[in-house]
Amino acid sequence: MRKILVWLSIVLCPIVLKAQEEVADSIRVQLFKDSLENTFTYQHGKITFPNDLGTLNVPDGFKYLDSVQAERVIKDLWGNPHGSGTLGMIMPENLGVMDAWAFIITYDNLGHVKDDDAEDIDYDEMLVELQKETNENNVEREKKGFDKITFVGWAAKPYYDKEKNTLHWAKELKFGDDDENHTLNYNVRILGRKGVMVLNAVATMGELEVVQQNIEKVQASVVFNDGNKYSDFNPDIDEVAAWTIGGLVAGKVLAKVGFFALFLKYIKVIGLAIAAAGGAIWKWIKGKRESGRITVSNTDTDSSNQA
Repeated sequence: MRKILVWLSIVLCPIVLKAQEEVADSIRVQLFKDSLENTFTYQHGKITFPNDLGTLNVPDGFKYLDSVQAERVIKDLWGNPHGSGTLGMIMPENLGVMDAWAFIITYDNLGHVKDDDAEDIDYDEMLVELQKETNENNVEREKKGFDKITFVGWAAKPYYDKEKNTLHWAKELKFGDDDENHTLNYNVRILGRKGVMVLNAVATMGELEVVQQNIEKVQASVVFNDGNKYSDFNPDIDEVAAWTIGGLVAGKVLAKVGFFALFLKYIKVIGLAIAAAGGAIWKWIKGKRESGRITVSNTDTDSSNQA
């Protein structure tokens, strides 16, 4: 019997120790994430945008981070080179910045976008052209050390609501040679008198359904003030944008911005993490990276608003 007990202790001890280590790691990770969350101040209710542009009525189930805090998330935590120029971001109430999918809000004063072509666009033909252009741009991306991007297809085919002057579409993207974890690039454009309100969703393909479930209330939450609405356009004094609905979807409105203008959720807290909890956080970050890069193209927004 003693031999059996000794044998069992030899076999089970490493298992028990490993389990204890994993529990301890999990606790340290959660403590670190909780500590990080406590450094942010979220808002609810009505948010007024600068220059009397419009308002955001934070939807039920969401919370808002102002532009300063959004910059910190986009740049310092998600690893983008810049994060300035946004109007803030909204994310699910029950998730933190390290786990949440989010809508990043910006404004592009590109001029009044005519929607005359909305019903005439062949989006299947556009898809083929965009896939070709993406492949061509990969040469330059790889020279600069970035992963190549494959435009897999429409995750949600472009749709324009003429009554609400709102456009939305989604792309499925693959980064590098990762065939398992594809990225969701969900775009919403709310047309105004002199420009476009841009809502870019930062999410994964696995979150497509939940993003789509919230699209209607998210786009309804952003409202232009009187004088800035699409219907307020005055052809005698207002500038007309160079591109129409097709140009917004194709991303050609501001090609000057460049192919690398992306919002990338690629957890970048390694230094803080190691200091906070040693290898446990590193394992968590590594797992996040391996689970898929979460990216949203921002090539359709003005260079003054680029992150």
